[in-house]
Amino acid sequence: MTEPSRVDTTRDALVALRNEVGKAIVGNDAAVTGLIVALLCRGHVLLEGVPGVAKTLLVRALAKALDLDSGRIQFTPDLMPGDVTGSLVYDARSAEFSFKQGPVFTNLLLADEINRTPPKTQSSLLEAMEERQVSVDGKPRMLPDPFVVIATQNPVEYEGTYPLPEAQLDRFLVKLTMPLPSRDDEIGVLSRHAAGFDPRDLDAAGVRPVASAEQLAAARAAVAGVTLDQHVISYIVDICRATRSAGAVRLGVSPRGATALMAASRAWAWLSGKDYVTPDDVKTVSRPTLRHRIELRPEASLEGATADGVLDRVLAAVPVPR
Repeated sequence: MTEPSRVDTTRDALVALRNEVGKAIVGNDAAVTGLIVALLCRGHVLLEGVPGVAKTLLVRALAKALDLDSGRIQFTPDLMPGDVTGSLVYDARSAEFSFKQGPVFTNLLLADEINRTPPKTQSSLLEAMEERQVSVDGKPRMLPDPFVVIATQNPVEYEGTYPLPEAQLDRFLVKLTMPLPSRDDEIGVLSRHAAGFDPRDLDAAGVRPVASAEQLAAARAAVAGVTLDQHVISYIVDICRATRSAGAVRLGVSPRGATALMAASRAWAWLSGKDYVTPDDVKTVSRPTLRHRIELRPEASLEGATADGVLDRVLAAVPVPR
């Protein structure tokens, strides 16, 4: 029998993450897979869902299954940038200032209800997300690797919120939605709690590390080697350009969005066991990768148009390469 290759072993470990996280999360397989794709692409995630659908538990379970550090920041109107990045603290004994790290210095950062804090504090994450570093007092300080921001927002409550500007939305690789569970899934959730499941005790739930940071780094290297035919690259560009001319759209997908779609397609193809990207791979990841990069015209929104609906029409209209 042929020994499995290192690439196959690494892929199996990443795929096993879904089953391991499933010990704590019922349903929402799409959100789990989307988080894994983001990890493979060194990308960040915007996670949208009403309160109580286990967004925080999902991040904690993923960190546990990857044996990574995780942190959580509850964004509030009075949160300051230094509360995120850290600040200089005066030490009276040494008569010197020393840097005290903020919660951003972790592997998986849960930015809870990011739209509840003013733009000044929201922007404190921009450098961390783009450069993987923070600058305090003019000195850059590198963040650990991997570093992924998973920001949540409530889709139905807008009072007292500060919508994320387009420039910051564009820095999220994917926008994932966590809908309310189906009846069967909700029964499963209650059955687990009735049997003694404690969401604060992942060890008791049986969640164990099934992949490591080293395997994640190896997986990223393998994803970077996935083949992209020139026809598929052109297909990605045509999809993104078509969003810019759609009638309901005020702002379409940027070139950064096209690059994100290419990266997510590669990661999805690799997770599916392929070493090349097909148009079907591109279609599969188009919604989560592009939906937050499309701004609709106000009149189109009033008429019930959605970014997902625009993308469905674009994907139906753009010719698929053979």
